[in-house]
Amino acid sequence: MSKPTIAMLPGDGVGAEVLAAARIVLDRLELDAEYRYGDVGWRFWCEEGDALPPRTLEVIEESQCALFGAITSRPQLEAEQDLDARLRGKGLTYTSPIIRLRQHLDLHTNLRPCKSFPGNPCSHGEDVDLVVFRENTEGMYAGVEFGPVPPAVWKTLGDHNEKARRFSTIPPEDAAISLRIMTRQACRTIVSSAFDFARAHGRRHVTVVDKPNVLRCTGGILIEEARKAARDYPGIPLREANIDYQCMALVASPRDHDVLVAENLFGDILSDLSAQLVGGAGFAPSANLGDTYALFEPVHGSAPDIAGKNIANPVAMLLSVRMMLDWLGENARAARLEAAVAEVIRAGSPWTPDMGGTASTLEMAGAVADRC
Repeated sequence: MSKPTIAMLPGDGVGAEVLAAARIVLDRLELDAEYRYGDVGWRFWCEEGDALPPRTLEVIEESQCALFGAITSRPQLEAEQDLDARLRGKGLTYTSPIIRLRQHLDLHTNLRPCKSFPGNPCSHGEDVDLVVFRENTEGMYAGVEFGPVPPAVWKTLGDHNEKARRFSTIPPEDAAISLRIMTRQACRTIVSSAFDFARAHGRRHVTVVDKPNVLRCTGGILIEEARKAARDYPGIPLREANIDYQCMALVASPRDHDVLVAENLFGDILSDLSAQLVGGAGFAPSANLGDTYALFEPVHGSAPDIAGKNIANPVAMLLSVRMMLDWLGENARAARLEAAVAEVIRAGSPWTPDMGGTASTLEMAGAVADRC
């Protein structure tokens, strides 16, 4: 690949701090890349009515991939109240920039590895190494919601669905509806990605997770497509689990699990639970992958309680950088970075406060860079 252009998107809260940590390590690794910074986040929603301005979309569309810091999202009522006074009452609707980017760029596959590192005091034991594949553009996060419900929608539901009729006595202005939209194509793509990964990395099995005994139509599509895909991977067993049981099983025996695949909401739940098993959100990287573009981000949010203190754990971002390097074909640099992260964790210092240390975000990143 020729010299890549990487969009750098700090976002909110600790996002700028962990992105600065990423840049320290990338510079030490001497990656030959061009970095272009873009405006994104709550500040731009408040000042401009758009958390992802068109100028930032231009930066992203002119790059090969992106590193994203963190984002703050709030309910629509709070978002309206935080708008600059001149923008209120104009019908502006807040949408999370990261969800917009996943859909705009068709980043259909969210890959979230959860791996424990020896010596990590936050981890619930060593030898946990599992990966969550989360469908990234549909499901409960498709963004199709009504609240209050338009009377025509309320009536149509009652006319065409017997179970919806029991809500007919409730005024539509007192109700809200979120649609879980799942298509066979998206389900096929995410389960195939999980099986491809399992085969490429010598994984033991793939578990498809949903709630098809209750969510029969939408969950049923995912299970059906997983079973079809499994026929093309005869050496990789397919397991099936309900989301509630799977969460319990992860807590009880995390080492028994390998590659998990789920729709958007359930994948989000599984990946956060899995992250806690290996130390928490500070150790959880992720990749949003499309056919031609990829965006990499730590799983943690903007952490407003520690923003500006320079004490956020940079490991999740640095492991996201490792994933980006692999995606760019920089496999040797990726391996050096992961080995450096592991060495700093194992050494016991310098650690950020969440690990029991006193180091700053940039000090810990600097230690990782030194070992690269």
